[in-house]
Amino acid sequence: MPRKKDEIVIQDSNYVTHSKEKAMKTVLAEGSLTSTAISMSSSYMTPFALAVGGNSFHVGLLSALSGLMTPLGHLRGSRLMEKYPRKRIILLSKLLHILLYIPMVLIIYLSWKGLLLNYLPYFLILVWAVLVSYIWAAGDVAWFSWLGDIVPSEQKGKYFSKKNRINGFVGLVTFIIAGFILDIFKTRGYVLAGFTLIFVISLVFRITARNLVKKIFNPKLVLKKGYYFSFKDFVKRFDNYGKFSFFQAGFYFSVMLSSPFFAVYMLDNLNFNYFTFTIVSMSSTAFYLLFNPLAGKFSDEYGNVKLMYVSGILFPIVPILWIFISSPILLILLPGLISGIANAAFIIAVTNFSYDSVSPQKRGLCFAYTSLLAGGGTLIGSLAGGFLIEYLQIDFMKPIFFVFLISSLLMIMNALFFLPQIKEERKTDRIQGLSVDWHHPFKMVRSDLVWFKNFIHGG
Repeated sequence: MPRKKDEIVIQDSNYVTHSKEKAMKTVLAEGSLTSTAISMSSSYMTPFALAVGGNSFHVGLLSALSGLMTPLGHLRGSRLMEKYPRKRIILLSKLLHILLYIPMVLIIYLSWKGLLLNYLPYFLILVWAVLVSYIWAAGDVAWFSWLGDIVPSEQKGKYFSKKNRINGFVGLVTFIIAGFILDIFKTRGYVLAGFTLIFVISLVFRITARNLVKKIFNPKLVLKKGYYFSFKDFVKRFDNYGKFSFFQAGFYFSVMLSSPFFAVYMLDNLNFNYFTFTIVSMSSTAFYLLFNPLAGKFSDEYGNVKLMYVSGILFPIVPILWIFISSPILLILLPGLISGIANAAFIIAVTNFSYDSVSPQKRGLCFAYTSLLAGGGTLIGSLAGGFLIEYLQIDFMKPIFFVFLISSLLMIMNALFFLPQIKEERKTDRIQGLSVDWHHPFKMVRSDLVWFKNFIHGG
């Protein structure tokens, strides 16, 4: 199939450089529009599922099937890249995603009319978890490959930190606005009208983002013969990147035991209104934005494996804190803060490690296989968490707290097993200044504070 004009190989290196620089700026704008759309739709799928009659099991199933269909979509997207330009794949994916808002409006209408109420949660799961996740993921793998060719390797840490920070801030503001809208409509007894409004706003931003993608420069990707290898070969090889992929599978299994159910706990157990729910939920994103630039700088200077250790230490603390804290302010200042730092470290580390470890030829395929492993962890973890919370019969603590505890323990075990086996893929600076000297604790703390101060100021 003939490729579009913007994918012809361009020999003028100055033109290519200029096109990539312009593309990087356009990507930031497109990402902000998409973040707005996500904050007005995907971020509120759990409250929406509860609003149309869902329970913890349905929420778990929603997360589980999303986790399964996403990697399957990635696999499909990696094979589509053999036949079609990446831009065409992404544009089609975004178009189909837009069209799937039609059945979402139908779900709201049926719930409003009191029709098929017992089946609406499953209809939502089919539409959002299965179709939306699959279609979006098919384009996502092409997008991941595309960005890898646009952003120079020496700028990836800084650029993706900036991208995450801008997109995250926009998404955060939008998330608050959406929560405020829902709370206003809920207090007046029209919560479904509130969901209709935020979904329509999301749709407008998705259409605008799709139009912007058409303007982004797309370097030609030629997949040479022999680039392909099977998922079985990928698993059997179990090289450094393979260990990294299995680490993600274990991580997502452990995290998804608890993560989808923080929202359930806030809305059903703590009885937070939508605005309080929104503020608590967005707190981790706010702290993520605050620490994201440091994570990007740390990645460029000291590598990504050390950042994985940071996330591996911090993430297990979060579900434990949810067991003991019910105050919104404390949920913001403790688990919100820790989760934000952990996410900043993890997201930058995983993104940049993937780009450092895999050649452009195999980037899409490895991304898809890693996603398949992570999706398997998400599927099993979400199903297990939802099932245990809904049906586990224990007397010594609430089932949801028991699930939070198990989630934390499994995160620790996963980090202890995999992280020591993963090696940095590129040469990085050795961290100078940090120390571990328990015989002189005050000297150690002072030394580490000096290092942190110098690191922030580029010293």
